[in-house]
Amino acid sequence: MASSGFDVQTFISQHYNPKDFSHLHWSGSFQEYVDLVMKNPKVARNSFQRIYDMIMSYGTSQYTEYKKDVVRYHFFDDPIENGKDAIFGIDVHLMKLVNFFQSAALGYGTEKRVLLLHGPVGSAKSSIARLLKKGLEHYSRTDDGALFTYEWFDEEGSAILGGQKLFTSPMHEEPLKLLPPEVRERFLLELAKVNTSKYKVKIKGEVNPACRFILNEYMLKYNGDWNKVMKHIRVKRLILSEKDRRGIGTFQPKDEKNQDSTELTGDINYRKIAIYGSDSDPRAFNFDGEFNIANRGIVEFIEMLKLDVAFLYDLLGASQEQSIKPKKFAQTNIDLVILGHTNEPEYRKLQSNEFMEALRDRTVKIDVPYITRLDQEARIYRKDYNKETIPNIHIAPHTLEMASTWAILTRLEEPKKSDLTKLQKLKLYNGKTLPGYNEDNVKELRKDAVREGLEGISPRYIQDKISNALVKNGHVGCLNPFMVFNELESGLKHHALVNSPDQMDHYREMLAICRQEYEDIVKNDVQKAISVDESAIQTLCANYVDNVKAYTQKEKIRNKYSNKLEEADERFMRAIEEKIDIPESRKDDFRRELMNYIGALAIEGKTFDYKMNERLHRALELKLFEDQRDTIKLTTIISNVVDKQTQEKIEVVKSRLIKNFNYCDICATDALNFVASIFAKGDSIKS
Repeated sequence: MASSGFDVQTFISQHYNPKDFSHLHWSGSFQEYVDLVMKNPKVARNSFQRIYDMIMSYGTSQYTEYKKDVVRYHFFDDPIENGKDAIFGIDVHLMKLVNFFQSAALGYGTEKRVLLLHGPVGSAKSSIARLLKKGLEHYSRTDDGALFTYEWFDEEGSAILGGQKLFTSPMHEEPLKLLPPEVRERFLLELAKVNTSKYKVKIKGEVNPACRFILNEYMLKYNGDWNKVMKHIRVKRLILSEKDRRGIGTFQPKDEKNQDSTELTGDINYRKIAIYGSDSDPRAFNFDGEFNIANRGIVEFIEMLKLDVAFLYDLLGASQEQSIKPKKFAQTNIDLVILGHTNEPEYRKLQSNEFMEALRDRTVKIDVPYITRLDQEARIYRKDYNKETIPNIHIAPHTLEMASTWAILTRLEEPKKSDLTKLQKLKLYNGKTLPGYNEDNVKELRKDAVREGLEGISPRYIQDKISNALVKNGHVGCLNPFMVFNELESGLKHHALVNSPDQMDHYREMLAICRQEYEDIVKNDVQKAISVDESAIQTLCANYVDNVKAYTQKEKIRNKYSNKLEEADERFMRAIEEKIDIPESRKDDFRRELMNYIGALAIEGKTFDYKMNERLHRALELKLFEDQRDTIKLTTIISNVVDKQTQEKIEVVKSRLIKNFNYCDICATDALNFVASIFAKGDSIKS
């Protein structure tokens, strides 16, 4: 067979370093491990300390929202897999989660609690759990996150090890637990002298029953000479891995009739009874329950509150006492984080069940609500739908934002203030400003809405419908908001979580609001594309400012054509001011404020620019659009009769939409047709 010319051995030798493998699979004597601990006591951290340090190792940034400092932990951006499981928009709740780990790491009590993530379906509970597990796996492979376990070995294949040469600690335990209880306190005092870490090293409990049995047998063999026993111990690096069931476990409740608590704490291996002679011999026990294999790391309980009551007893002991009871054996100490997640109905059931009181008392609940900030919700969909993921289909501007708008509107509570709509509330949450509302008001709005984000449409539904719209309209080459709106609405009647006609009506009402909002947005884009001529806006602005100056200072203005002095053009000024809804009664205030601002700039040696005043900028754009609209004759687009001059102007507008607003030729044409139909409708109503 002809060679492809690709030498795989050379390729591997260039990109794979066997030294990395050796580094990750270090092994040594017990003394060598103690030397490591003395040099770097962090290797003996417990599971909570390791997870907290893992999160902090990725760094933080800080920002202020509603006059409150918020910390963003970069770990939740998922730098491990380039944002695949990134969590957006719930930084305040993630702060509470990290605070839990910090408190547990410092031994303040939360290490004896079950961590329960609570929230509606699709609110990122599983993503948080997945990210923590993935992060822990990755961290254990770094020098900073290194941890170690041990194995027994006997070159001659001792009967103590069941005729085997190797017996690995079945629960991946901390090697320091092999130290005799009598010397531990003095050892820790020696360690404290060199420990510069923020954590105090602790050695809690004894080794698992199987290793305890082997330890005792070797102690008998060597007449209590612990040093000789340690010659049968090999300490090795522990790489946590969910797939290999090392330090990371996942438990999902099954049918109640098939549930067995041995899935958590292990069971007897009947085949080994023939080797060891008794089912009471701990070496004949499989320490392979989720608690056993997750020791030194984390165990995730999916839909935790669906657990049978029998499981809860194990859960309570594992959290409060940090120990488990394998069948036929004594209490065994564990070191792991117990992370569960559940939804709203299951949690309500927990609250109403008096038999669950002990679990409630040992649970720390962290709410994981839906996002209520528009820009953060849109990030979820932009991560999945972009040029890289769907290179052959263009996503029209505002498509993902409008889907996000609808999702958030379904999650918001009705504002208690009568002058505020849900859409305005959404915009306030997203950092926009509204007259009469400041950060304190927005903070109060959030405080009043206790259940906001715990109900509504999930991101999962939005993702499904965007995917459907892409499949149905892929041949068009461009996905626009109307395609997504149609898909979102048609899917509602089959949505399993829409369980009442009132809810259906509410969701459709929110969709109608979104359609109207998009109409305003696309009109705004076209208006800007038509009135993008900056020199024309500057001329219009200069004319307006001259008139306002003459009006406020009770002067006359010279007509540049006739060279005569005339009164300020009230009709012209009002034509601009009315574009931004300034009433007749407020016109003097607006004009005076503008002139005062221009005067203050002049004192500082600065020149006024229309872009400095957002409201005036918008008014000028709208006035210019109105002046130019008739020359472009937008409404002729929807007829087949377009003269060459008009067509050229339309092409200029279309090219501006493509260049300045990220439209493609297809959606730019659609946008112009849509806006033209709106104006045509408006013209027909007027006539």
